[in-house]
Amino acid sequence: MAAKQASEKAKSEYVFGQARKPAKMLRAGLYARVSTNDQQTLAMQNRAMREYATRRGWTVALQVREVNSGAAARREAREKVLEAARRREIDLVLVWRLDRWGRSVTDLLATLQELEHLGVGFVSLTEALDLTTPAGRAMAALLAVFAAFEREILGERTRAGLAHARLNGKRLGRPVTAALHASEVRKLHRTGVSKSEIARRLGVGRTSVRRILGAKS
Repeated sequence: MAAKQASEKAKSEYVFGQARKPAKMLRAGLYARVSTNDQQTLAMQNRAMREYATRRGWTVALQVREVNSGAAARREAREKVLEAARRREIDLVLVWRLDRWGRSVTDLLATLQELEHLGVGFVSLTEALDLTTPAGRAMAALLAVFAAFEREILGERTRAGLAHARLNGKRLGRPVTAALHASEVRKLHRTGVSKSEIARRLGVGRTSVRRILGAKS
C-alpha cells in the first residue's frame, strides 16, 4: 500500500512526462478604508480579508488601513498599495468592497486598468469580484461602460450649467484682474469715459476702476 501511494505521488508531480512546477505563492496587498464616523468596522474588514487570503493560499505581503471620508478626499494609503504594485512587490490587491477602493466609477476603472497593465490582480471580497478570472475580467469590461456613462452624464450637466449661466448673463471663466488694465482705465478716463462705462468695456468692477483712479498720482 505504501509503495502504491508513493508511486501515485510521484506521478502527480509530473504532467505529460514533464516535472510539474510548484504553484506560485501569490503576494496580496490588503487595503481597508473606513470613514471618520465608522472606524469600528476597520478591524472587521481586515479580519475578513486575512481569512479569505488564507483560504486562497495567499501570502499577505502588505496591509494598509485608511481613515477618511468623501469622494474628494486624498487616499494616500491607497497610493502606497499602488506603489507596491508598480514595484512588483505584490501580485494582487484585495479590498473589502469596491467603494472602499474607488472614489468614483471613473477612478475605479482607471486604477483597475493600471493594475491590469502591471499584471497585478484585483479582488473585491463583498462583490465576489475576482479580476484574475475570465468572469471577473468580463465584469471589468462592464465597469468601463459604466465609467463612460458617468463621464457623459457629468459632461451633460456641465454643459447645461454653462448654458444656464450664459442665459442669466453671468460672465464665465476666470475673473479678470483689474490691475492688469490699470493703464487702459486711466487712458479711457482721460478721454472722458465715465467710470461705469470703463468698467463695462473692460469687464472689471466699478469699485476696481475707482480704486485705480484714486491711486493715480
